[in-house]
Amino acid sequence: MRVKLFDEEHELDLEEDINQFLEKNPMIELVGIQFSTCCAMQGEDQIFCFSALIQYENKK
Repeated sequence: MRVKLFDEEHELDLEEDINQFLEKNPMIELVGIQFSTCCAMQGEDQIFCFSALIQYENKK
């Protein structure tokens, strides 16, 4: 099994990154996806983190 990590500040960027990865790697078999979000304050700014871990196998 292999894994790929993604981390973005905006959910649409995360979605785009995952879709590009899947399109560029048609020979993988998706095993699972884990998703998480977090939010932190830095001064008066809110910082968001959208992360995903993709588990996959290479198709034979």
